[in-house]
Amino acid sequence: MNVRKNKLVSLAALSLVGGLALSACGDSSGAGSDGSDGGGAAAGGGYAELTGNLAGSGASSQQNAQTAWTESFMGLTQAEGGDLTVTYDPTGSGTGREQFLSGQVKFAGTDAALEEEELAASAEVCNGEQAFDLPVYISPIAVVFNIEGVDSLNLSPEVIGAIFAGDITNWNDPKIAADNPDATLPDLDIVPVHRSDDSGTTENFTEYLSETAPDAWTHGPIETWPIEGGQSGDGTSGLISTVEGGNGTIGYADASQAGNLGTAAIKVGGEFVEYSADAAAKAVDVSPRAEGREDNDIVVDLDRTTEEAGTYPIVLVSYLALCGSYADSAEGNAVKAYASYLVSEEGQQVAAENAGSAPLSSEMSAEAQKAVDAISVG
Repeated sequence: MNVRKNKLVSLAALSLVGGLALSACGDSSGAGSDGSDGGGAAAGGGYAELTGNLAGSGASSQQNAQTAWTESFMGLTQAEGGDLTVTYDPTGSGTGREQFLSGQVKFAGTDAALEEEELAASAEVCNGEQAFDLPVYISPIAVVFNIEGVDSLNLSPEVIGAIFAGDITNWNDPKIAADNPDATLPDLDIVPVHRSDDSGTTENFTEYLSETAPDAWTHGPIETWPIEGGQSGDGTSGLISTVEGGNGTIGYADASQAGNLGTAAIKVGGEFVEYSADAAAKAVDVSPRAEGREDNDIVVDLDRTTEEAGTYPIVLVSYLALCGSYADSAEGNAVKAYASYLVSEEGQQVAAENAGSAPLSSEMSAEAQKAVDAISVG
């Protein structure tokens, strides 16, 4: 099997290294010790006044990154004398957005940007202002499999779509064999595994299928799996466990949690491309911003059909859903400080080292920080 190279590093060591890096570059951020630059304590420091509890929930794709982010951010806060506890519950994108829009949590992680009706409804819990989307996490979605005796696979979009639609049902199917001439494919039933919860990862995956293989996948982009029956898992970890527990299983998951499962190379143009942070970042780089959004609502319109060499278009850009205004000053400043850390160079490096994600470009990071600075508090 393909063994993941990006293993979790010690969070304690990471916090120390991150703290030293932040101290070294603190003056360059423009944040004073009281966070008076409007960023609510940006990545350069200014955490001494942060207290209380800050709760978020949402995309399970962000789970490894959020674990590292919360631990390292709280370590930095405590080092400056602050006492802020940040928690993140990987409930899934749909549940996270629901909890955010009902006021149960103060930010949500989501693999699908807020929809128009959600943006309109957000004013009720956002102190009269509209919520917005902030890109924080770029990662490939791996097509994972568990087939005894098979270590690698090449799969085209049409074959992937037909497998998950239930039209290709055996691993020695001629359409699979044609792209894998060196593999010994077994006479074995294919067992597709999908997410059982409302999932932004599912939406990103099916969006890719509907745009690259519309004849094979006819269900369109959806958050809730449209085909009855089959095997499933709750959240990313549940799907991975289900794939690991079978033989002939195949699923889709954020690559940070692929573990020791096999992962397929995907046909892009005339080549098969394995997932990587660089290939995912390149797919984002060739994609435009979504139209019709407010200036602070930073949403990428991913080009799934690109044939650009070296791109991996089964990629998700996962967002934080944040309020444009927070009535409680302490709460609002905590949100701004945490969001600033996530989009900073240091925060993005923490995610890259712990979750194998692709860091935001310097341009997108600066744009994201500007959106955070614009949040009003009090």
